[in-house]
Amino acid sequence: MSDVITKMSPKELISRRVALEVKPDTLVNLGIGLPSMVANYLPKDVHVFFQAENGVIGLGARPPEGMEDPDLTDAGGGFITAVPGAASIDSAMSFGLIRGGHLDMTVLGGLQVDERGYLANWTVPGKMVPGMGGAMDLVAGANRVIVAMVHTQKGTPKIVPECALPLTAERRVSLIVTDMAVIEPTDAGLVLRETAPGVSPEEVIAATSAKLIVDGTPPEMPLA
Repeated sequence: MSDVITKMSPKELISRRVALEVKPDTLVNLGIGLPSMVANYLPKDVHVFFQAENGVIGLGARPPEGMEDPDLTDAGGGFITAVPGAASIDSAMSFGLIRGGHLDMTVLGGLQVDERGYLANWTVPGKMVPGMGGAMDLVAGANRVIVAMVHTQKGTPKIVPECALPLTAERRVSLIVTDMAVIEPTDAGLVLRETAPGVSPEEVIAATSAKLIVDGTPPEMPLA
């Protein structure tokens, strides 16, 4: 394992791996928090339009300090720029794209994912939240749903037999990318597809309370 990889934060490792799932010339939604980091690690030759459910298509990077425009924000209220060809649309059209199946992919954070591949990501225990925002629509409507999250929270597994938190939607997500593994929910169950550099399948199984299907030795997670 290279020194570069060992110095990566868990969030950077996850973001780099998820970025490899982004295909050129697609419409992609990035959730707030960790998922928003994915845009920083796209290959230079991969051109995509990022969408925010508050009504922006063509999100760019965060502007330099002092150049923020209060009219240009993502769904989480963070400042953004707009790339050439970007469009500002109303919320009705934005959700029409999501609900109509026109969004190629969404990347969302997660609090729990269960053995069925169902996601819980909007209710934080002990905290007041205004609601789930567009998460329900994104999970139900995007063509691919990728969950980007750390594998455990203070030592507690986040991939569980059944979600104890309210579900975001009753639809199986497409892929789970953590700082330990890439796991694919299937009809047969959760399949361990890849392990992070320096992480063994046994370590992934020990950090996961849900049952994992392991066929042979999974390959190491690519990061570039």
